[in-house]
Amino acid sequence: MLGYITEHLAETGKYFTFVGETLRSIIERPYRPGRIISEMEHLGVNSITVIFLSGCAIGMIFALQMVSLLQPFQAEIGTGAAVAVALAREFAPIITTLMLIAKNGSAMAAEIGTMRVTEQIDALESMSVSPVHYLVVPRVIASICIFPALTMLANIVGVIGAYVVSTKLYGIDSASYLDYMFDVLSPLDVHIGLIKASIMGFMVSTICCYFGMNTKAGAKGVGNGATRAVVVSSVSILVADYILATLIMIILS
Repeated sequence: MLGYITEHLAETGKYFTFVGETLRSIIERPYRPGRIISEMEHLGVNSITVIFLSGCAIGMIFALQMVSLLQPFQAEIGTGAAVAVALAREFAPIITTLMLIAKNGSAMAAEIGTMRVTEQIDALESMSVSPVHYLVVPRVIASICIFPALTMLANIVGVIGAYVVSTKLYGIDSASYLDYMFDVLSPLDVHIGLIKASIMGFMVSTICCYFGMNTKAGAKGVGNGATRAVVVSSVSILVADYILATLIMIILS
């Protein structure tokens, strides 16, 4: 048991050392904007469809549940406000991050892991090119920028999906629905979700790149590294979301 704990503490220490090296490399030249834009296209543009569908589905499902809960109290008009605030603060960043972990996080870890086991990273080091600066930094910067943008997309399509369900399926008055929703929803709610998304983007990219950089030799090692990256990223962002929500509540109270 003690050996298990010691091993995981050592792994955690190595990860934070990797994070420190990544942060230091961000401000070092050359900046490679072309690689950053390429990663942003890969992470963002190619993920629009999955975020659109998942965000819309979450908004519609949440609206169905909220209407059924509020109907006995004749308070269906509050459905839009409840969905919008919940999406902005919690559901949109969480769902977006989980979808991107499944789609891009595993690929990120597997790609870098394959480069490790095929000695491409060793070749970069032999040419005096920092693997962290060349491979990790563009992915981290792209994730910090793209995660909030896709979270905003999930917010918009989720609210639209909830509006369609509430007004077309349950016949809630459209004007009253929107008026109450915009009265309750504040820019602060949206900003909180976007800040969470940026932090989660940094966490996901660094965790996945860390496991990719530390992949063991062989195809099995690449698969294990990608699997561990997905599991650790998913659990970490859920824990981080709770911690961030608690800190925000303390700050705003």
